[in-house]
Amino acid sequence: MVKGSTRQVILVKSPDPDFFEEAIFIVKDEAVQREGVTTEQVIRQARQAADGYLKGCRPKSEGDDWLSGVAWGVLGAVLASLVWCLILCWPA
Repeated sequence: MVKGSTRQVILVKSPDPDFFEEAIFIVKDEAVQREGVTTEQVIRQARQAADGYLKGCRPKSEGDDWLSGVAWGVLGAVLASLVWCLILCWPA
């Protein structure tokens, strides 16, 4: 249901359409009414917020997962070797 109030809205097209088509920002009335705040500044801030959100949501690439698996494998092999060296070399 729509009431009789009007709101200012900014639509930002997504730079990466794999996730979103566009972002919708509802502008505070105080933001536009302040002196010294231009429409361009409000739009720039909306774009920065949308870009920052997309950067935080991007999935890891497959190369990152492979590297992580190799690192854990090497760490496990080193730890196992250290345990065996301690067991075999420990004076009885």
